[in-house]
Amino acid sequence: MIPVPEPSSSTLNWQQQLRDGWRDGHALLAHLGLDAGAVGLDPDSPFPLRVPRAFSDRMRPGDPDDPLLRQVLPLTRERIDVAGFSADPVGDTASRAGHGLLHKYTGRVLVITTGACAIHCRYCFRREFPYSEAQAVPSEWDALADYLRAHREVSELILSGGDPLMLTTDRLRRLTDRLLDLGHIRRLRIHSRMPVTLPARVDAGLTDWLAGLPWDCVVVVHANHAQEFDGAAAAALGRLRDAGAWVLNQAVLLAGVNDDAERLQALMETGFEAGALPYYLHLLDRVAGSAHFDVDEPRARGLVDALRVVLPGYLVPRLVRERAGAPYKLPVL
Repeated sequence: MIPVPEPSSSTLNWQQQLRDGWRDGHALLAHLGLDAGAVGLDPDSPFPLRVPRAFSDRMRPGDPDDPLLRQVLPLTRERIDVAGFSADPVGDTASRAGHGLLHKYTGRVLVITTGACAIHCRYCFRREFPYSEAQAVPSEWDALADYLRAHREVSELILSGGDPLMLTTDRLRRLTDRLLDLGHIRRLRIHSRMPVTLPARVDAGLTDWLAGLPWDCVVVVHANHAQEFDGAAAAALGRLRDAGAWVLNQAVLLAGVNDDAERLQALMETGFEAGALPYYLHLLDRVAGSAHFDVDEPRARGLVDALRVVLPGYLVPRLVRERAGAPYKLPVL
């Protein structure tokens, strides 16, 4: 089992921890005892480095292939144009419904709450998304509610971004308060990396808000390697569960990070011990700059077949790919 630390006053100040995170690749590499030239750092990447220290503390010093470091370090190879990799690989632009909404699937609507994240993942499929013109700012919340009122087939509201937990809890509460009269909404889903990358974000104010909501709540966290589930992350997931939320984990299959059956098995088992049930294992969304993470479908299928041999069915994630215009995430069978 993952040892769970006792809560302390310092772990609750998530905004200070956010401000103190790494923004300079040279400084992070020096902290880890690594040479920037040897690892191919791009210090001037248009998609800059951002990493909370709570996440970097789980990286192995002196290891240029550390699976957590590989997920966040800007590399010069990201500037190489590769055929088939684009700025909008999943068709977000075509599914925009105004007011910060993406309406791709029947019964579910996604709200782009913010463009900000606590961590910049190099494979992020929204790294070039036009957040300045396509997020649900407070002045549009009434219009957002009107859209949902006109689409009574929608039963699930998904808060995404960016990362919705970058908003203060007060702002999240004011957003959901605007939607309380929508009787056809049955579930609220929150997609966030922060319970894993910055566990202090799951504070008493956040859990009180979750516990007071009238809908079933699902929190989908995102971790790609067992090393991400330390004691602080496990404690944060426990607080979410105590607040009544269902907690799932989705991962992306990434070359050099988790494209190995033993690593995937450890991810699923360690994540479950920390309190998150495996959900999706995504094939890479082919966003420009991420080609070095790509794993082909035959190899991906083989890895999941290997998981089925050693894990119970409830710990085997669904292998999926998202395609622009598809009515749901497509199983890779």
